[in-house]
Amino acid sequence: MNALLQHEVELEVAFHHLDPMDVVWHGNYFRYFERARCALMRLIDYDFPQMKASGFTWPVIDCQCRYSSPILYDMKIRVLAELVEYENRLKIRYTIRDAADGRKLCAGSTTQAAVDMRTEELCFVTPDTFQDRLRPHLKRTDSPT
Repeated sequence: MNALLQHEVELEVAFHHLDPMDVVWHGNYFRYFERARCALMRLIDYDFPQMKASGFTWPVIDCQCRYSSPILYDMKIRVLAELVEYENRLKIRYTIRDAADGRKLCAGSTTQAAVDMRTEELCFVTPDTFQDRLRPHLKRTDSPT
């Protein structure tokens, strides 16, 4: 599945992210995903404040993570977030790599669905407020006839 929009952030692993085995605790990988996801949404001016102002929340309804190699203290990592679906839900794919050598450390994804804040009902189609912000940034894939 090709990315419709992507963004990458570089992070440095802090000591407080480690577990007793001196590797990054598995739950912190989702924190790294979230940092990249927020940066991705800022590209289209739809981060948390804009979501709230538009009247929608976007809870995570599914998340996955596959660990390939440990992340250690003081490593610099690059986290790529790629929007791969948006019509009925937001699916974002993530890849974490060692910034020094490009080695893949982890891959995962999150799926979020829009919920109308007023009615607290799940939206089965992504709201126009999001689609309107995304549309100018989409890569054109249609060919002239």
